[in-house]
Amino acid sequence: MMESIASMAMGMSAASFATDYSLAITKKMMDTQELAGQELLNMLPAAPAKGQYIDVYA
Repeated sequence: MMESIASMAMGMSAASFATDYSLAITKKMMDTQELAGQELLNMLPAAPAKGQYIDVYA
């Protein structure tokens, strides 16, 4: 009986560790993707000011 309780406790501990590890990895991936998105936005050219370009061929 004591072996099954100890075995169950170890199994639950391992499952809890696996869940915590998976969550930490997912958060790290989300942070990395957010930074990558911010860098992509920084590489986009700024929107031109109104009236900056005039269509002389119209």
